Amino acid sequence: MLIELGVVEQRHAAVLEVMEGLPVTEVAGRYGVTRQTVHRWLRWYAQGGIAALTDGSHRPATCPHRMAPEVEARIVALRTEHPGWGPRTLLHYLAREELSPLPGRSSVHRCLLRHRLIEPQKRRRKREDYRRWERLRSMELWQMDVMGGVRLTGGGELKVVTGIDDHSRFCVCAHLTPRATARPVCEAFLAAMRRHGVPEQVLTDNGKVFTARFGRGKGLVLFDRLCHENGVRHLLTAPRSPTTTGKVERFHKTVRAELLTGRVFASIEEAQAVLDAWIEHYNSERPHQGIGMASPAERFTAGSPQPACSLTDEPPPAPRTHTRRVSREGRIDFAGHRYQVGAHFAGQTVELVCSGDLLEFSHRGVLVCSHARRDHARVAAPAPAHPPRPETDGRPVLRKVASGGEVSFAGTGYRVGNAHRGEQVEVRLVADRVEISQHGVLLRSHAARHDRFKEHGAFSTPAGRPLRSNASRFSKEECVTQVLEPMRNTGGET
Repeated sequence: MLIELGVVEQRHAAVLEVMEGLPVTEVAGRYGVTRQTVHRWLRWYAQGGIAALTDGSHRPATCPHRMAPEVEARIVALRTEHPGWGPRTLLHYLAREELSPLPGRSSVHRCLLRHRLIEPQKRRRKREDYRRWERLRSMELWQMDVMGGVRLTGGGELKVVTGIDDHSRFCVCAHLTPRATARPVCEAFLAAMRRHGVPEQVLTDNGKVFTARFGRGKGLVLFDRLCHENGVRHLLTAPRSPTTTGKVERFHKTVRAELLTGRVFASIEEAQAVLDAWIEHYNSERPHQGIGMASPAERFTAGSPQPACSLTDEPPPAPRTHTRRVSREGRIDFAGHRYQVGAHFAGQTVELVCSGDLLEFSHRGVLVCSHARRDHARVAAPAPAHPPRPETDGRPVLRKVASGGEVSFAGTGYRVGNAHRGEQVEVRLVADRVEISQHGVLLRSHAARHDRFKEHGAFSTPAGRPLRSNASRFSKEECVTQVLEPMRNTGGET
C-alpha cells in the first residue's frame, strides 16, 4: 500500500537518515535533490525544528529603494482629491512639495494600482511611436475650432469659440456664444488678434463658418475676408481628418473634464466668468504635459498688439480681369508662370479672372478651364551659406508697402500685411532678423532671407530708389539751357 508523504514529511525523513549516519550524497540521490539542499534542510531543522522545514517567503528582509510611506500616503491623497491626475501630473506636484526621495513615474503608477485608484490597462503603443508636430515659435500658427456642451438651466446649450497657439498651447480665444454663426466666430477671432497680436497662419477645419470650400457659394466667407485683410494665411484640414487640429481638440477634452462635467450655468454671463477664470489658471498655473510640464504662459510670447481690420458688411472688391493672347502651343503667361488653355485657342484672346488661389480662363464669356495659381507656392532657392551676421545698430530704411502687402529690402520681399498697403514703414536689420515698424510700433519680424552682399545697396538708398531723369521729360526751355547751349559754346563738338 502506497502512502503519499508531504513535502515537510519528506524533508524530515531525509534529515533523520543523515542524523542516523547515512552519507549526505546517498540521501540526496534517493530524494532527487542536491547535496546543498540536504545541508540547508539540516540547518533549518537545527534552528527551528520540524516547523522550520516548511516553505517560507522569498521576500527580502530590507529594500533600499522602496517608496517611503509618507510619499505613498501623499500620492493617495492627491489622487483622491484630483481623480483626473495621472502619474506624471502627480509626480510634478510631488516635486513642487520637495518630497524626498522622489519616486519614478512607474513607481507612482504601481502605487495607484496597489490602492486600486486606477484600473489595469492593456498594453498601448510606445510613446516613441507617436509623431508630434508643432511650430518652432509662438504666434506662427493658431488652431481654431468651435466646441459645444456648455449647458444652461433652461435646457439651452452654448457654443465656445476656441483658439490655441500651436507652439505654446496658450489659449488665445475662449468666447461663449448662443449660436456659432459666422459673425460671432469672426468677432471672437478679431478680439483675440487685438489682444495678442496677428498670427502668421490660422488652421481650421472645413466648417461653413470658416470656409466656403464645400459650400454652394463661390465667394469668400467673412472669416476668409478677415484673414485676407490682416495678412493671415488660412490653412484648412483635409476632409474627415480631426487629428490635424489635434491640439485644440485635446484642449476641448481638458475643458470638458476639468470644467464642464456635471455643471449647469444660470446665464451666459456666469458661464463666461467661470470660463475666463479657468482659462487664466490654464494659461498661467496649470502644468502642461505636452510642453515638458511647463505652463503655456512660460512658452508664449505675444506679438505686438496692433489694430486689426474690423468687420464690415461691405462685399469684397470685385476680382480684376486680365486679357492674354494664346500662343501657338495653346499657352499663356501670367505672373511669371505658363498655363495651358488649349491649342484650339491659338491666336485667340482669353480673359483671365484671379479669384483667390484659382485662375479662371474665359473665351467670349464662356469658361474654358481653371488652374490653381502657382505663384503663391513658388519655392525660393536656398540662400548661399554665409558667416553669421554681426549685431548692427538697426539703421532705419524707409520703404513703401506694395499692393501685395510686402516691402522690398536687399532684393527680397518681406510680408507686412494688406492692411498697410500704400503706407510708408521703417525697415531695420537687427542681428539675423528684419524688423518692420511704423510710428514706433513693431508690425512684423522676419528671419533674414536676403543675400548679405546686397545690403550695401539697401543702406545706400535709405529713402527708396531715386527717380530717373531723361530727355523725354525735359521741357522746351530745359532742352535749350541744358543741351543746345553747351553744344553752341563748343562748336558742336559736345
